[in-house]
Amino acid sequence: MKKETRQWRVSFLYMPWYTDLVMFLRRYWSTLVISALLLAILASTLAPYYSRAEETDIGARRAALQSQLDAIEGQIAQTQTVLTGLNGEHQSIQRDINILDAGIKKSQLQIKATQVQIQALGENITVHASTIGTLTGRLSDERDSLAQIVRKTREVDDFSLVELVFSSEDVSSFFGDLDSFAVLKQQLGESSKELTRTKSQTETEKSQLEDQKIETERLKGIQAAEQQKIKDQQDQKKVLLAKTKSQEATYQSIIAAQQKTAGQIRAELFALAGGNGAISLPVAITLAKQAGAATGVRPALILAILKQETDLGKNVGQCLLTNSPAKGDGKGKNTGTPFPGVMKPTRDVDPFLAITAKLGIDPYTQPVSCPPSYGYGGAMGPGQFIPSTWVIYESRVAQLAGHPNSPANPWNNLDAFTATALLMADNGATAQTPSAERLAALRYFAGWGNAGNPAYAFYGDGVMGFVNQFQSDIDTLGG
Repeated sequence: MKKETRQWRVSFLYMPWYTDLVMFLRRYWSTLVISALLLAILASTLAPYYSRAEETDIGARRAALQSQLDAIEGQIAQTQTVLTGLNGEHQSIQRDINILDAGIKKSQLQIKATQVQIQALGENITVHASTIGTLTGRLSDERDSLAQIVRKTREVDDFSLVELVFSSEDVSSFFGDLDSFAVLKQQLGESSKELTRTKSQTETEKSQLEDQKIETERLKGIQAAEQQKIKDQQDQKKVLLAKTKSQEATYQSIIAAQQKTAGQIRAELFALAGGNGAISLPVAITLAKQAGAATGVRPALILAILKQETDLGKNVGQCLLTNSPAKGDGKGKNTGTPFPGVMKPTRDVDPFLAITAKLGIDPYTQPVSCPPSYGYGGAMGPGQFIPSTWVIYESRVAQLAGHPNSPANPWNNLDAFTATALLMADNGATAQTPSAERLAALRYFAGWGNAGNPAYAFYGDGVMGFVNQFQSDIDTLGG
């Protein structure tokens, strides 16, 4: 049977049409290969232009969203002007109601502006995802092109059509006509460079896509905070209206009754994020004064930042690092629910292990913040520092907190207060003006690059509101 098959193959090879086809392929093989390569390169080069119409549509939608955002931000600015004017008026029932109404309106506008920004980020995410898809396809095409250039068939056991065309003698003859493989080497080098460039572009797009998704989650957190703020303001308004209707007393007497006494302040608790529970407000003020004296930052501002971080931290929860099944993974502290990405594996896990090792703490039982639905957690202690940021400050913290020979501890209250004050000082808070302190707070929350983003204005406004409250408490206790 094997002999008959061999005879069939030999007779097949001597058919006139088969011989003509082989001669044609031998004669024009170089032209066919080069044409195929050029087509592959051309397809790779022109691929980005196929989506130009789609990108134009997205650009138009972005412009419309930006116009909408500009209009909302103009309304927010007008509302802030109204609030500023009201705060300067003589205190009265109507003034305070107007302040609450204006505050509610501002928060509602802030939520609307944030939603527009989330939509804009959604457009960006669509573009990045599409670009990644295009680049991934281009990578595949370029790998195929590279493989075509270097692939040669050397098997000679059979004499099929494909094997005959690709036999070593025929291919060697073809490349010999192209100046001893010079064209092959040149094309191989160009294809390798293009492959490297495309891989780099793909990684850049993936990084930008991740950043956009994290930003979206941060904005959603802002929306939740603003919604809670609206609820609080509405509750305050209801209480105020109820008091004026049910009591035969002047509004001034109600205001006087609402003023905290020194005794009440001393009994008040100051909640802390990061699993540290609460301490008395006078103790918190003492810690803030100590940190402020060492850094030049107002104690009221230090307290305000920690208060804001604690309030935001309520929405984050607490997690434990497990590093299983993957590095950086963890679980809920109280629930045991698995959480992927409790810490960014390439940025924070190793610093966290180093921090806990210095302190003699079990890294797998020490609470950190849980991640949002996209992005990473891992923030530590009352100041909510991520490990990679803490290691930048730990030596200065230990020095200023008075224990230079022992490591700084992000879960120690004095160290956390000092670290917060140091970061605020680096952000410009030592100028001790309202504008400088507000900007420093925004940098604390969003970084220097994003501090001017109107979506984060709520954080700066909230911090400055707490500053006024805590400064009043400090003054009541004697400065």
